[in-house]
Formats: sequence, structure tokens, C-alpha cells
Amino acid sequence: MVSLIFFAMLSLAVAKAQWLPGHATFYGADQDPTSLGGACGYDNTFHAGFGINTAALSGALFRQGEACGACFEIACDAGADRQWCLRHATVTVTATNFCPPNNNGGWCDPPRRHFDMSLPAFSRIARVGSEGIVPVLYRRVTCKRSGGVRFTLKGQGNFNLVMFSNVGGSGDVTAAWIRGSRASTWSAMQRNWGANWQTNADYRNQRLSFRLALGDGKTLEFSGVVPSSWSPGETFVSRTQFS
Repeated sequence: MVSLIFFAMLSLAVAKAQWLPGHATFYGADQDPTSLGGACGYDNTFHAGFGINTAALSGALFRQGEACGACFEIACDAGADRQWCLRHATVTVTATNFCPPNNNGGWCDPPRRHFDMSLPAFSRIARVGSEGIVPVLYRRVTCKRSGGVRFTLKGQGNFNLVMFSNVGGSGDVTAAWIRGSRASTWSAMQRNWGANWQTNADYRNQRLSFRLALGDGKTLEFSGVVPSSWSPGETFVSRTQFS
């Protein structure tokens, strides 16, 4: 009876919260889970503020890097697979990588919606065994981050590459602007790849401000978040954060 009540409640929650069906596997079992930053360019997911609960997304979800930093709540669909799914369990993961298609019926082939999860995240919702793949229900959720947005500067000279990480709100940056302390107007940046955005202006020896827009429509300015003494490779953390 308790199980029937739980499944009834889950069904109501799925309908109300617009949960969607998909599948999940795990990868990187023999790797440091903080190294699974992959196609989004997060060199270390712990340093990026995401911890070890991360996932590589199939193309239908990854959207050529637009989903980098987004958060998904995932539940194993115990109604479809009682053997491998853990009941009453969910996990929230951050999109940090791309699961490429093999164009031969693979789970990450389009139009499938698939999560190739870090082993610690997968273990939160399913038993790890020979099955290897489980049906899931998932939904987009607000990213709850600790501390401010992080700005990691890369590149050199008049080619500046900036990685935005630990972004709250919807987590997915859709547009970015930069302003040096010698300018009065914002300059649009372009997505280079994943979570890395570029500008070809020379901002050396200038204090840097950024304006970020997210997929949920929220925009926030980070005035003077990077001091004029910055060097490539450094990361700076803002005092403000998306809600």
C-alpha cells in the first residue's frame, strides 16, 4: 500500500512539475570525478563550484554547449525498473560535458534525452551493476550555488577567454558582455566553446566588469569583479549571485 501511495504521489508530482522521461548511465568510474568537466571546459568541477554530481548530456539536451552549467533533478523510474532503481531517491546534477552520438543506435544518439552521469551521482539513484543503464525522470531546476559567480581568465594579449562557473539561477549563460575600466559601454562577448566566452579586445591592466544573461531571462552585472592586476589563469569570485 505504501508503495502504491508513493507511486501515485510521484505520478502527480511528475504531471505537476513537468518531469520528462529519459535514460541514464554512468562514466568515469576509474577517474577522479572532479575531472569530468569535458566539453564545457570546466578544468575541475570542484573548483568550478559544482562538486562531483555532474553529467554529460546527449545532444538533444546539450544544445551545442548552451546547457553548460544548467541543473537537472533526476529520479530513477522505479515503476519501469524495480531491480536497479533506488526508490524515493533523487539527485541534482550540473551539466558539464557532452555525450557524443555513435550514430548506430547508441543511447546518446538524437533525439534521445540521455544523462551519462558521474558515478557518485548515478549511485544516488540506482544500484551499480551489470545493467549499466536505467530509465529516469528528469526536470530542470534552479541551481543552488555556494558563494558567488566565478570568473576564470584565460588567453593572452588581445584574445581573452573567460570561463563563467558556479552560476546560480538557471545556470546556463546565454549572453555575456564585458567592460574595461577605460570604457563607458559594454562590449558583447561570443561563446567560444562550452562555458568559455571570448573577446578580441585588449583589456590588459584594466579592471573588468561583466554582465551575464541566463536562460531564465535573468540578467546581473558584476562591476569591477576583476582587478586591473589580473593575469591569465586566475579566478575571481563575485560577491553577488543569481537567485
